[in-house]
Amino acid sequence: MNPMDMDEARESQFQPAASVPAAAVPEDRRFQALGDLRFLPDETLCAILTYLSPHDIGRLSCVSSVMYIFCNEEPLWTTLCLKNVNRQLEYKGSWKRTTLHQLDLLTEYEKTPAKQLHFNGFYSLFLYRRLYRCYTTLDGFSFDNGNVDRKKDLSLQEFYDDYDGQKPVLISGLADTWPARNSWTFEQLLQNYGDLAFRLSQRSSRKVMMTFKDYVSYTQIQHDEDPLYVFDDKFGEVAPKLLKDYSVPHLFQEDFFDVLGRDERPPFRWLIIGPERSGASWHVDPALTSAWNTLLCGRKRWALYPPGKVPLGVTVHVNEDDGDVNIDTPSSLQWWLDFYPLLSDEDKPIECTQLPGETIFVPSGWWHCVLNLEASVAVTQNFVNSKNFEFVCLDMAPGYRHKGLCRAGILALDEGSLVDVKNDSSCEENHVRCSDFIRKEKRMKTHQPPESDNLENVEFVYDIKFLSRFLDQERDHYNSEWSSSNVIGQRNMRGWLQKLWVKRPELRGLIWKGACLALNAGRWHDRLREICAFNDFPLPTDEEKLPVGTGSNPVYLVAENVIKILVERGLEASLYALGTELQFYNLLDQVNSPLKDHIPVVLASGFLFLKDGSCQVIPWDGIGVPELNENFNMVPENHNEVDYPFGIWNKKQFEYHKVRLSSLESGNPEGCSTVWPYIVLKRCRGKIFADLRESLSWNDMLNLATFLGEQLRNLHTLPYPSFNVSNLLVSEQRTELPLGNGFLDDTAEKTSFSPELITYIKTLNKKKQDISSRLTKWGDPIPVTLIDKVGEYIPEDFEKFFNMFEDDKSVAKPYTWIHSDVMDDNIQMKPCNLTSCLGESTHDPSPVNNGCANDYNGSTKSNSWRPCHIIDFSDLSLGVSAFCMMRML
Repeated sequence: MNPMDMDEARESQFQPAASVPAAAVPEDRRFQALGDLRFLPDETLCAILTYLSPHDIGRLSCVSSVMYIFCNEEPLWTTLCLKNVNRQLEYKGSWKRTTLHQLDLLTEYEKTPAKQLHFNGFYSLFLYRRLYRCYTTLDGFSFDNGNVDRKKDLSLQEFYDDYDGQKPVLISGLADTWPARNSWTFEQLLQNYGDLAFRLSQRSSRKVMMTFKDYVSYTQIQHDEDPLYVFDDKFGEVAPKLLKDYSVPHLFQEDFFDVLGRDERPPFRWLIIGPERSGASWHVDPALTSAWNTLLCGRKRWALYPPGKVPLGVTVHVNEDDGDVNIDTPSSLQWWLDFYPLLSDEDKPIECTQLPGETIFVPSGWWHCVLNLEASVAVTQNFVNSKNFEFVCLDMAPGYRHKGLCRAGILALDEGSLVDVKNDSSCEENHVRCSDFIRKEKRMKTHQPPESDNLENVEFVYDIKFLSRFLDQERDHYNSEWSSSNVIGQRNMRGWLQKLWVKRPELRGLIWKGACLALNAGRWHDRLREICAFNDFPLPTDEEKLPVGTGSNPVYLVAENVIKILVERGLEASLYALGTELQFYNLLDQVNSPLKDHIPVVLASGFLFLKDGSCQVIPWDGIGVPELNENFNMVPENHNEVDYPFGIWNKKQFEYHKVRLSSLESGNPEGCSTVWPYIVLKRCRGKIFADLRESLSWNDMLNLATFLGEQLRNLHTLPYPSFNVSNLLVSEQRTELPLGNGFLDDTAEKTSFSPELITYIKTLNKKKQDISSRLTKWGDPIPVTLIDKVGEYIPEDFEKFFNMFEDDKSVAKPYTWIHSDVMDDNIQMKPCNLTSCLGESTHDPSPVNNGCANDYNGSTKSNSWRPCHIIDFSDLSLGVSAFCMMRML
């Protein structure tokens, strides 16, 4: 049964005959039509149906009369359509017809129109209320002007003193000179941009697009409970002329995200267009940013609560693993109809009706809900300035308690979180306290009186000193899961702070506070000073306090040195990373490889660790086991048999053991470590390729390609350390080898694989099992479509993939060193004049310094740039050589 086979039951609304009782009440058909499902609330039944496919809904509608009613509900088909949208949306008069159009079934469906079915004897208050919301109009509702301050010609100083970071304000006059004030009407936008597609608000993860002319047609005929509205952060790219129709008001022009390029910064501006009854449900703006919203036509009703006051009917969920925030909330219309009447006067929100030409300012952390009283057009932008910067950094710090606290107040915390917390008398007077807001001479109640004695003296304060006390001290930025609800990726966050540090030196005091919240910058700076002092290196200056680059380890540029503290994936992984890197450098010297002229020069390496409450530093060159504290128990079993116990082969063994652990044990494997490996390299002066890619000439790019070809060949032909079978634990010599389609017992007897290749294949098979989840958690988001297809590019059976000669049992599998991270930020280039670079050999032994030199202040203007170094060898690995791969294929 296809969805098109279902009879129409008044597609766009619920049957009045099924919801309005007649004078003669017929027998209730719920018992026989639903069976045991009758015990479920109608709301639950409707929610369950949204998980079915349209074809399954078509079959289910034939089961009984009541299922027929549920399966023909228009809100159900709205959800089904948005979940399965696979191309540009085109509304066909109802969501059922629109869904059939998406499935290419509408034409066949229209050939055999079905007769409507009517049923008596079924009543549902839930469905009736939803039907009412679909057809109600708002012109009969009475809305006063509200109690938000209204200002005209507000000065920047007055805004800063009285409103920024403190309370909302409605400002008139800011848009009087905008062309958009006259041209942003439905008629004008339809005439100028009717054929352009804009992004719509929707309740699914899919990107829903609709041409503006189709959207206007939809708004004129729809009767949706929660109408879709245009909410497009790319409108400036879709219709660049729209950006010329308005300008950022002078009150909001300070924006710390401006140091990022357009492709780097998170979404920050939106075109908002919606019909009557549409609007934004309760939420706090992303990353605790502030926002301004200017209305060009129509009327909007706003409701706002201060930070920590969760509106009635709203639930905040914060994931304890990564701090991901999710909010369950009714639609804005449902909240005003069903929840607002339940509030006492003292619990009602701060409200206002926004008129055309008015701009509302929403401070950081404030809850707000918006309902369009008329068809409306608006533009909004979020921003980070000096008043909310620390809150934005706090919100992106690892952990979850502070995120719940910022949104839900004290009620988000358990009693254990408040054992040592009392009223914070050090908080500044002008910060937001929940009890500071008066509504019509009545003090607003912001949280219910706590029942626990532990909460008795704790008052929620939206103050950075108070909120930061709830940061999880056991979690570190570099080794914690990154929340998918953060507006910026983990690496991008570090790059943003570094660019601010360089480009806005007058704000370094504030930036340092934010970096200490988000990155634990103060702690890493203290560890950096200990390393410098022990090795007699210059101490970091004020300009050198922040880590540079976007890598997964703290890296500092101090004088002529690059100091890297290894923390990625925990202490044990860092040990093997440093041990392998030092083994690699030693090997380069032994064989006198030409590659050594184009890689960093090692100046020092070792460990910083805590002992008896104080920091100590010991040197380590990778040979032997470091003598750390008595609790150090990460010594490989074969450490007496090899020079480099944390070298490449033991690293491969370690990787295999780690990837075979259950995914339930993911997270920070080491907790809060007290041991930090480090390495100091000589700094080179040029610039990284990432900062030059837009300015390089064609000849520069050719020279870069030649350089990479030569040096990667030198890397891949470098001999690798011999593999001793004793590297394999006895228990691992005859182990099961997991393959894509099962397990292979007694591997050594059934294959010609060498012991080292067995370990290699085991690791690959284990990594394959959770590759999708690992890619999803990557700091810079990878498109979902690529993640979904990654399995198609991985061999199903790695044993067959590596078994080049089935009959030759003695064939050896050669290996090659792999850098694993030859990215644009790990290629160093230096300036040269044009004549000296053309045709010049890349084998240039001239003395240079290593670096991850993200020199954002330096000029990129040069006649030409020449590649000189490949840097960051902390993720070295071994793989099967390309030559053998070609022979296999």
